[in-house]
Order: sequence, then C-alpha cells, then structure tokens
Amino acid sequence: MKQVVVVTGGGTGGHLSVARSFIEEFHKRGHKVIYIGSTTGQDKQWFENEDKLYKKYFFDTQGVVNQNFFGKIKSLFKILKAVLKSRKVIKQNNVSKVVSVGGFSAAAASFAAILTKKDFYIHEQNSVMGKLNSVSARFAKEIFSSYSSNSKIRDYPVSDKFFNYTRLRTEVKSIIFLGGSQGATAINDFALKVAPKLNEMGIKIIHQTGKNDFKRVKAEYDKLDIEVDVFDFSYAILDKMTIADFAVSRAGASTLWELVALGIPTLFVPYPYSAGGHQHKNAATLLEKELCFLQKEKELSEEYFFDAIQTDIESMSSRLVKIIQKNAIRKIVDEIER
Repeated sequence: MKQVVVVTGGGTGGHLSVARSFIEEFHKRGHKVIYIGSTTGQDKQWFENEDKLYKKYFFDTQGVVNQNFFGKIKSLFKILKAVLKSRKVIKQNNVSKVVSVGGFSAAAASFAAILTKKDFYIHEQNSVMGKLNSVSARFAKEIFSSYSSNSKIRDYPVSDKFFNYTRLRTEVKSIIFLGGSQGATAINDFALKVAPKLNEMGIKIIHQTGKNDFKRVKAEYDKLDIEVDVFDFSYAILDKMTIADFAVSRAGASTLWELVALGIPTLFVPYPYSAGGHQHKNAATLLEKELCFLQKEKELSEEYFFDAIQTDIESMSSRLVKIIQKNAIRKIVDEIER
C-alpha cells in the first residue's frame, strides 16, 4: 500500500546524503515523500528543488549543543514552534511513517512523530549516537546503524554508483586529499608539506581544498611548480575518488563508508571538534581491524604517512570491500515497509 512518508534531518552533507537515499528509494516505490528540514545548514541547498519530493518544509531551527544558556533557550523555543508546525504537516497529510537521519534539523519532525504516535525510525550514521537520536531512540520502532550489533541492517547506505567503481588498489600511483566541502586547513597544510616528495616519487596529487582555502593552496602549489588536480568543490568528486589509490580524509561517516566501498586505503584525520568525538571513533572501528590509518591533527607525521603508503595496500584494499554490501537503503526500506 502506497503511503505518505516524512524524511527528516540534515544540516550537514553526511546526514543529507542519507536523507537523499531514503527520499529516492521511497519515491521509487511509489510512496509520497515529504521532507522536513531547517533553514539553517545545507538543507535548502540540497532539497529546495528536489522533484522527487511530494512536499518540502524548511523551518527556522538551530542546534542546541555548543551554545550558551540563552542560546539554548532560544534554540529550544524555535524547535518547539517547529514541532507544532511539523505536527500539523503530519496530520494534514495523513503521514504514516517518519524517518529521521539525525542532526538538529530532525528535531521538530521527530518530536512531532512521537506526539502523534506515528511509526518512527532512526538511521544513526556515526559510532557515537547524536544527542537528538539518544533522546528520541526509546520511541523508535527500529534504529539502523553500521556500528550497532543490534541493528537489523548494518551496511551503510552508500549510493550504488560507488560500488560500480570498486577496484583493487595494488600500489599507490595517485593520492586524494579530502577535507570535506568546507575544507580542512590541517589537511591542506599537510598536503603541501608532503607534495614535493610525492612529486619526486611520481605520485599524482588530487586535492579538494574547500572553498575558503582554495586560492591560498593553489598559489602554494604554483610556487612549488607541481602539477596538481586542485579544486575547492566538485560535483564530479566520485570520478576524482575513483582515480585515487590512497586517501587522506576527515572521518565523517558518509565519506568514510564511500572510501570503504571504493576499496581505497585511507589515512583518517578526524575533525577534532566533532560532537562526542564521533569522527575519531568512526575511524577507530576500522583501525581495530587494521583497515585504515589514523592520526589526530596535532600528531600528523610525514614519516607515518610515507610508511602508510608503502605498506601492503593490496591486502587492505581487498579486505575493505568485503565489509560493506550494496543495496543497504533497499534493505532498510524493506524493513520499514514490513
């Protein structure tokens, strides 16, 4: 039976990419999909013009974490107003299920789902459950997580197109530096530091700098007289990732699992201020299985890096692709429909 489903959550690209996977899958099955997000963050940028959505709502909300007392009060008041609006949306559209992908954007619709007693589901991307998910988890019919042994489906919902480009890396001929869409100064500086030696070794450099640091980094490469594929942001990021044999990257869940699906051995440099240190813990789960390399920003070492790219890359690459299966989003939606 076709239903009206709400997908909620976002703020950052990691949450939003999972939200998009749910939207596409529910739409493909003929369900009407409503998205509820926030005017803050990247929600509107991702979904304002999404034609697979039946309806979309962006409410004036903001995060509560990392704010002073008065900031928290203001945020909670905004969320309360948005809960009432979300409750109205759910009732007027006869919504049957609400799926939260986390992030502060999900607060209003999640609490509205609980108040209206609709079937409520959570997808937790990270190894450390976010504050909102930890509060609302006891009301959820099911929680899906790649890090929980209690999750019925543990594969991460990586887009199928990544699996189409899976290949075994046997030696490092090309390296990609990924700081995320906003960039990472520490990774950018480290790339510039190791670039001369990589160039001597004949290793191609691909570098996503983020928009704020592009001009500086590009100018530094020009001074070094090194030919680098350097860019601030690219919609063709998958094409660039597939070329790489090794990566240096932040450890947000979506990027981490995309690199795993592609079979790319990676040195993870977690964002040091991620909530609950979740980026470090995301990467640590792979490190325990000897499936990645991991250093904190302040520990970044050229010696560690060059040792890493000269280890048994082929063995690591072959083991990476075995720990994730495609079609995760289909399996999760199958479970929700059941």
